[in-house]
Amino acid sequence: MIDIRKLKELVRLMVENELTELDLHDQTETVSIKRGNDAGTVVNHQPVIYQGGAPVGAGAAPASAASAAAPAAPAAIPAAPVDDGLVAIESPMVGTFYMKPNPESENFTSVGASIGPDSVVCIVEAMKVFNEIKAETSGTIAKICVKDGDSVEFGQKLFLVKPS
Repeated sequence: MIDIRKLKELVRLMVENELTELDLHDQTETVSIKRGNDAGTVVNHQPVIYQGGAPVGAGAAPASAASAAAPAAPAAIPAAPVDDGLVAIESPMVGTFYMKPNPESENFTSVGASIGPDSVVCIVEAMKVFNEIKAETSGTIAKICVKDGDSVEFGQKLFLVKPS
């Protein structure tokens, strides 16, 4: 049997050194002491962020990647005014984008086509389930932002619509 004074000394050392676990073994004795989290202990967890296929911002990129990405930034700035006044139809999920219900069918829509809120504009396939995506806005398709068969992410722009 372990001496209670030794045990108290071990606990005191754990508290002073902010240890949560202690295992001691010798020829005659084995001692394992674990301290649980108390209300004053803060446990921090680092979130995992998946960037997917999207480019990482220059601030988070290594120096060599930042210098390669810098020339592309000015080219993206003039593109913004072209989209002024257009409404985006975004992907509600991660999946594969399809313009038609099956390979033999016509596309759901095309540039210049008029759509209403209940118009099906594409399908996003996720885990073998084909989800019809409705426009949820009225207007004319101004731009198709994704190619048929491409992978899409949640919130990615699929179409740009000129509202009517």
